[in-house]
Amino acid sequence: MLAAVVAFVVYFLSHSHGQILRNSELNVLLVTLDTTRADRIGSYGYEKGETPNLDYLAANGVRFANAYCQVPLTLPSHCSLMTGTYPIFHLVRDNGFYYLESDYVTLAEVLKDKGFKTAAFVSSFTVDSRFGIDQGFDVYDDKILENQVMKNFASEREAGEAFNAFSGWMGKNFNQKFFCWLHFFDPHSPYDPPSPYKEKYSERLYDGEIAYMDSCVGKTIDLLREKNLLDSTLIILAGDHGEALGEKNEQDHGLYVYDVTMRVPLIFHLPNSLPQGLVIEPRVRLIDIMPSICDILNIPPGDDVQGTSLLPFIKKRKKEDLPSYIETYMPREYYGWSELIGLIDGDWKYIHAPKPELYNIKSDPIEENNVFGQESNVVSSMRERLNVIIENYSLRRKARKKRLTREEQERLRSLGYVANEHEDNTSKQALADPKDKIDEYALFTQAKKYELKKDYESAEKSYRELLRMNPDSPWFYVYLALLYEKMENLDNAIRLMEEARKRFPDSTVILSRLSLFNLKKKKLDEALDSSQAVLRIDPKHFEALYISADALGAMKKWKDALAFIRRALEIEPENKSLGIKYALCLSALNRKNDALEVYLRLREEYPDDPIIYRDIGIMHDAFGELEKARENFKRALDLDPSPNAFLNYAIVLEKCGQLEDAVHYLRLYLETTKEGNTEEKKRANRILAQWEARLQRR
Repeated sequence: MLAAVVAFVVYFLSHSHGQILRNSELNVLLVTLDTTRADRIGSYGYEKGETPNLDYLAANGVRFANAYCQVPLTLPSHCSLMTGTYPIFHLVRDNGFYYLESDYVTLAEVLKDKGFKTAAFVSSFTVDSRFGIDQGFDVYDDKILENQVMKNFASEREAGEAFNAFSGWMGKNFNQKFFCWLHFFDPHSPYDPPSPYKEKYSERLYDGEIAYMDSCVGKTIDLLREKNLLDSTLIILAGDHGEALGEKNEQDHGLYVYDVTMRVPLIFHLPNSLPQGLVIEPRVRLIDIMPSICDILNIPPGDDVQGTSLLPFIKKRKKEDLPSYIETYMPREYYGWSELIGLIDGDWKYIHAPKPELYNIKSDPIEENNVFGQESNVVSSMRERLNVIIENYSLRRKARKKRLTREEQERLRSLGYVANEHEDNTSKQALADPKDKIDEYALFTQAKKYELKKDYESAEKSYRELLRMNPDSPWFYVYLALLYEKMENLDNAIRLMEEARKRFPDSTVILSRLSLFNLKKKKLDEALDSSQAVLRIDPKHFEALYISADALGAMKKWKDALAFIRRALEIEPENKSLGIKYALCLSALNRKNDALEVYLRLREEYPDDPIIYRDIGIMHDAFGELEKARENFKRALDLDPSPNAFLNYAIVLEKCGQLEDAVHYLRLYLETTKEGNTEEKKRANRILAQWEARLQRR
């Protein structure tokens, strides 16, 4: 009898979820899986892939079978996840041109206030710190491409690199209570997994990307286990959005709001506290993650949170689907078509569009049968509920207290969003329905494929046809101009951007590309003019700040350049190239001590960069500190044994009185340089003859 009682108590403690779940001393690891469909994970029923580590966490944790993102785009989706609010509240509607303003409270800020060490390791430019999503993080590692001066939408790093950065941080901080966000971007197109996944999944590269990403999830689990942290760390894995893969007439994501891009994996794992192998069938949302984490930690999530804790679902006290507002503004901002907004509630999905859609996703899960014209009562009810959500959760009430600045209004207007402060969110202007633009979208997809294959002639024809079909899309001008840049025809790129500027005089997209092309052509006044036009609309536009600084520096207006560099550094302090430019500018202003201080900080942060050692060597040489100059030139040479490194080292060796070694390295320069009979090379030959004569006289 006693054994039976003991067994019952053990069972009760392991299956009841009262105080056991809430523990403010837990660590939290949030892993977001970019562009990951739920139905491409083994534990979600996919048999062709390779996701043993995700499946392990699901088998030993809680898997949400029907989790939905709120918007199928990386930055706005992560903003919803981190704030627990809908995009109609935080107002980040797309990638690249929106900022999460500082008055929104993020999960990292909440946990930091409670004593957590906070760190993030992200893998894509789309979640760069410049967009405001770094709020609350002690460490925000977005060093995606160290040597890339200006990041762009193609800037990313593999999951293994992000894991290595996380592992290095963990090695120093594992004994402190932490909240860490680890972001893997790999399944994003173009799909190009590393070996052996590239070979193994040559016919299914998207699956190969997910398999590789899963292997890095496995490394993450192993690291936590090695540090004895697995049992004390709440792990949450979530997809930020899915990928259409050609289904529903969509190649990737962001154009529509069908389930192929909206349904995502969501797994909670916490041994000895959360159930093992529990599957939650009711619909939940990414905005529920923040309040759920706070609930498990027994921490209030904040007043603005619009999601709800999922603990009642885990405890099986709640079984009803949660309604979810959904949207995508990408069709409007990229193509000039209508945005899509909608509501998923119960068995129904309603999409408010120029041609509205209604699906019973229980009986029609692949959304093939639009019953909008047959279910007038359902349509009326869904439309009313959608309006209530917009009214209750949008920022319109808050905006009365905090009006948008003129710059903010101009920035949003340049993207085609702001028409009138009091415009109803569900109203529609005379914009095309994306569904009616399938041929145009297919042509755009084909143009990108041609470009990827370097069939530039076919790509140009396709882009030209797109501009004929849709001259009101700034992005089609930009894509064609970028193609001309790849074709090394900057003159055509500039002419096209000037043509586009006449049509879209306030478009930051057009103006910023124009300024960059002009800078590359050394048309400094023109580059400065267009970059300043961008900054009048968006004072935080990083590329415009950088281009302004570069153009002014080339004009030798160092003081003005310095002001723009400082503004750019406020946005991206980790940018190595910008830091070097800052030091060069200080040096040009004869502030050599300040310049050297900047260089020394850079050397500490980037101990393997030969350019930094070279420049420090030049600075010490200017100060007459020859031994320090020699040491830094030697380190630069060791890191990069290039002709110029040989030349620099030879010159400082001669100054140090080491003439024989100087001759050796000057010969190496002459033997390895690929330049022709230039003045520099002639001068080096004359110097070599002089040095050799001096050696003979000894």
